[in-house]
Amino acid sequence: MNVTFDDKQPIFQQVADIIEDDILNGTYRVDEQILSVAQFSQLFQVNPATVVKGFGLLVNEGILYKRRGLGMYVAADAKQRIQSKRRERLYKELLSDLMNEADKLGVTSEELINMIKQWRKE
Repeated sequence: MNVTFDDKQPIFQQVADIIEDDILNGTYRVDEQILSVAQFSQLFQVNPATVVKGFGLLVNEGILYKRRGLGMYVAADAKQRIQSKRRERLYKELLSDLMNEADKLGVTSEELINMIKQWRKE
């Protein structure tokens, strides 16, 4: 797995995003154990403390749960929680940015819809 971390957000958040993506794409299923902190740290060359912080974020959000002495596991409603959180972010952040940029460029809603439809075809 080849991942490049960027400076746009903290690495622990990017760690959480990687796990979320793996849950969304079916790599990890409900009640399945995820990589250990040591495995994740070694695989992605990330400080273990950073991985712990990323995992902790997901535990706090109810996406992962810890089995003492066994590791981290995917919560029953993890996929729904991630989808809900990301839909909210899509609406509040990404769509807002898109609409602001469209307004600056004089792009109408209809033109945006057509652009999206064209992008989907490609």
